[in-house]
Amino acid sequence: FCPGCQALQPPAPRPDLFRLMDCDRSFRIDAQQLQRRFRSLQRAVHPDRFGQRPPKEQYYSEQHSSLINKAYQTLLNPLSRGLYLLELSGVEPVQETDCDADSEFLMEIMEINEKLAEPKNEAILEEIETLIKVKQEELTREVTAAFERDDLQEAKKILAKMKYFANLEDKLKAKKIPS
Repeated sequence: FCPGCQALQPPAPRPDLFRLMDCDRSFRIDAQQLQRRFRSLQRAVHPDRFGQRPPKEQYYSEQHSSLINKAYQTLLNPLSRGLYLLELSGVEPVQETDCDADSEFLMEIMEINEKLAEPKNEAILEEIETLIKVKQEELTREVTAAFERDDLQEAKKILAKMKYFANLEDKLKAKKIPS
Protein backbone atom coordinates (compact mmCIF):
# COMPACT_ATOMS: atom_id res chain seq x y z
CA PHE A 1 0.00 0.00 0.00
CA CYS A 2 1.14 3.55 -0.72
CA PRO A 3 2.09 5.14 2.64
CA GLY A 4 0.55 8.45 1.54
CA CYS A 5 -2.74 7.62 -0.19
CA GLN A 6 -3.16 3.99 0.99
CA ALA A 7 -3.73 2.84 -2.62
CA LEU A 8 -2.74 -0.77 -3.32
CA GLN A 9 0.50 -0.99 -5.29
CA PRO A 10 1.51 -3.67 -7.84
CA PRO A 11 3.38 -6.71 -6.49
CA ALA A 12 7.16 -6.84 -6.93
CA PRO A 13 8.24 -8.63 -10.15
CA ARG A 14 10.00 -11.60 -8.44
CA PRO A 15 9.27 -11.42 -4.72
CA ASP A 16 11.00 -13.68 -2.18
CA LEU A 17 8.14 -15.96 -1.09
CA PHE A 18 9.77 -16.55 2.31
CA ARG A 19 9.95 -12.80 2.98
CA LEU A 20 6.40 -12.30 1.67
CA MET A 21 5.11 -14.96 4.08
CA ASP A 22 7.31 -13.66 6.92
CA CYS A 23 9.23 -16.97 7.26
CA ASP A 24 12.92 -17.69 7.71
CA ARG A 25 14.56 -18.81 4.48
CA SER A 26 14.86 -22.38 5.75
CA PHE A 27 13.44 -25.79 4.90
CA ARG A 28 11.91 -26.02 8.38
CA ILE A 29 8.86 -23.82 8.61
CA ASP A 30 6.12 -23.31 11.16
CA ALA A 31 3.00 -24.36 9.22
CA GLN A 32 0.65 -22.63 11.69
CA GLN A 33 2.58 -19.34 11.46
CA LEU A 34 2.51 -19.69 7.65
CA GLN A 35 -1.25 -20.23 7.70
CA ARG A 36 -1.82 -17.21 10.01
CA ARG A 37 0.29 -15.00 7.72
CA PHE A 38 -1.58 -16.33 4.66
CA ARG A 39 -4.98 -15.49 6.19
CA SER A 40 -3.82 -12.07 7.35
CA LEU A 41 -2.43 -11.14 3.91
CA GLN A 42 -5.51 -12.48 2.11
CA ARG A 43 -7.78 -10.42 4.37
CA ALA A 44 -5.79 -7.29 3.50
CA VAL A 45 -5.68 -7.70 -0.30
CA HIS A 46 -8.57 -10.01 -1.21
CA PRO A 47 -10.37 -8.84 -4.39
CA ASP A 48 -13.72 -8.71 -2.54
CA ARG A 49 -12.37 -5.76 -0.53
CA PHE A 50 -11.53 -3.81 -3.70
CA GLY A 51 -14.86 -3.97 -5.53
CA GLN A 52 -15.45 -0.22 -5.08
CA ARG A 53 -11.87 0.81 -5.87
CA PRO A 54 -10.43 1.90 -9.25
CA PRO A 55 -9.93 -0.92 -11.81
CA LYS A 56 -6.13 -0.70 -11.47
CA GLU A 57 -6.34 -1.40 -7.71
CA GLN A 58 -8.80 -4.25 -8.36
CA TYR A 59 -6.28 -5.73 -10.79
CA TYR A 60 -3.40 -5.34 -8.29
CA SER A 61 -5.57 -6.96 -5.63
CA GLU A 62 -6.10 -10.01 -7.87
CA GLN A 63 -2.35 -10.18 -8.58
CA HIS A 64 -1.47 -9.96 -4.86
CA SER A 65 -4.10 -12.53 -3.92
CA SER A 66 -2.81 -14.95 -6.56
CA LEU A 67 0.81 -14.40 -5.47
CA ILE A 68 -0.09 -15.01 -1.80
CA ASN A 69 -1.87 -18.26 -2.76
CA LYS A 70 1.19 -19.34 -4.76
CA ALA A 71 3.56 -18.48 -1.89
CA TYR A 72 1.42 -20.36 0.62
CA GLN A 73 1.11 -23.49 -1.56
CA THR A 74 4.84 -23.43 -2.45
CA LEU A 75 6.06 -23.09 1.13
CA LEU A 76 3.50 -25.46 2.67
CA ASN A 77 4.44 -28.43 0.46
CA PRO A 78 7.87 -29.94 1.34
CA LEU A 79 8.71 -30.82 -2.29
CA SER A 80 7.90 -27.39 -3.76
CA ARG A 81 9.51 -25.64 -0.76
CA GLY A 82 12.72 -27.63 -1.29
CA LEU A 83 12.74 -26.97 -5.03
CA TYR A 84 12.19 -23.26 -4.36
CA LEU A 85 15.07 -23.18 -1.84
CA LEU A 86 17.36 -24.78 -4.44
CA GLU A 87 16.22 -22.22 -7.01
CA LEU A 88 16.98 -19.37 -4.59
CA SER A 89 20.44 -20.87 -4.02
CA GLY A 90 21.11 -20.95 -7.76
CA VAL A 91 21.13 -24.76 -7.98
CA GLU A 92 20.04 -26.26 -11.32
CA PRO A 93 16.42 -27.47 -11.32
CA VAL A 94 15.87 -31.05 -10.19
CA GLN A 95 15.66 -33.64 -12.97
CA GLU A 96 14.35 -37.13 -12.42
CA THR A 97 17.76 -38.34 -13.70
CA ASP A 98 19.32 -36.88 -10.52
CA CYS A 99 18.74 -40.18 -8.69
CA ASP A 100 19.24 -42.63 -11.59
CA ALA A 101 22.34 -44.14 -10.02
CA ASP A 102 20.15 -45.68 -7.30
CA SER A 103 18.85 -48.80 -9.08
CA GLU A 104 17.25 -50.17 -5.89
CA PHE A 105 15.15 -47.01 -5.60
CA LEU A 106 14.12 -47.17 -9.27
CA MET A 107 13.11 -50.84 -8.88
CA GLU A 108 10.90 -49.87 -5.95
CA ILE A 109 9.23 -47.12 -8.03
CA MET A 110 8.75 -49.57 -10.91
CA GLU A 111 7.11 -52.14 -8.61
CA ILE A 112 4.69 -49.54 -7.22
CA ASN A 113 3.88 -48.40 -10.78
CA GLU A 114 3.16 -52.01 -11.77
CA LYS A 115 0.82 -52.43 -8.78
CA LEU A 116 -0.95 -49.20 -9.76
CA ALA A 117 -1.38 -50.51 -13.32
CA GLU A 118 -3.23 -53.60 -12.09
CA PRO A 119 -7.04 -53.65 -11.98
CA LYS A 120 -8.48 -51.55 -9.18
CA ASN A 121 -8.18 -53.27 -5.81
CA GLU A 122 -8.98 -51.18 -2.70
CA ALA A 123 -6.69 -53.18 -0.38
CA ILE A 124 -3.69 -52.77 -2.70
CA LEU A 125 -4.48 -49.06 -3.23
CA GLU A 126 -4.57 -48.49 0.54
CA GLU A 127 -1.30 -50.40 0.93
CA ILE A 128 0.32 -48.22 -1.76
CA GLU A 129 -1.12 -45.06 -0.20
CA THR A 130 0.42 -45.99 3.18
CA LEU A 131 3.75 -46.86 1.56
CA ILE A 132 3.87 -43.54 -0.32
CA LYS A 133 3.02 -41.59 2.84
CA VAL A 134 5.74 -43.37 4.87
CA LYS A 135 8.32 -42.84 2.09
CA GLN A 136 7.42 -39.16 1.75
CA GLU A 137 7.79 -38.60 5.50
CA GLU A 138 11.14 -40.42 5.46
CA LEU A 139 12.41 -38.39 2.48
CA THR A 140 11.16 -35.15 4.10
CA ARG A 141 13.24 -35.94 7.21
CA GLU A 142 16.27 -36.70 5.02
CA VAL A 143 15.92 -33.53 2.95
CA THR A 144 15.43 -31.44 6.11
CA ALA A 145 18.74 -32.81 7.44
CA ALA A 146 20.47 -32.17 4.09
CA PHE A 147 19.30 -28.53 4.02
CA GLU A 148 20.36 -28.05 7.64
CA ARG A 149 23.85 -29.35 6.75
CA ASP A 150 23.73 -26.97 3.76
CA ASP A 151 24.33 -29.99 1.49
CA LEU A 152 22.39 -28.72 -1.51
CA GLN A 153 23.50 -31.49 -3.87
CA GLU A 154 22.25 -34.15 -1.47
CA ALA A 155 19.01 -32.18 -1.00
CA LYS A 156 18.65 -32.10 -4.78
CA LYS A 157 18.99 -35.91 -5.00
CA ILE A 158 16.41 -36.45 -2.27
CA LEU A 159 14.01 -33.94 -3.89
CA ALA A 160 14.32 -35.91 -7.16
CA LYS A 161 13.17 -39.01 -5.24
CA MET A 162 10.35 -36.98 -3.65
CA LYS A 163 9.25 -36.02 -7.17
CA TYR A 164 8.87 -39.70 -8.07
CA PHE A 165 6.67 -40.27 -5.02
CA ALA A 166 4.62 -37.14 -5.79
CA ASN A 167 3.99 -38.56 -9.28
CA LEU A 168 2.96 -41.91 -7.76
CA GLU A 169 0.64 -40.06 -5.39
CA ASP A 170 -0.99 -38.30 -8.37
CA LYS A 171 -1.45 -41.64 -10.17
CA LEU A 172 -2.93 -43.14 -7.01
CA LYS A 173 -5.41 -40.25 -6.64
CA ALA A 174 -6.43 -40.61 -10.28
CA LYS A 175 -6.97 -44.35 -9.78
CA LYS A 176 -9.09 -43.79 -6.64
CA ILE A 177 -11.48 -41.38 -8.38
CA PRO A 178 -14.64 -43.35 -9.17
CA SER A 179 -15.10 -43.64 -12.93
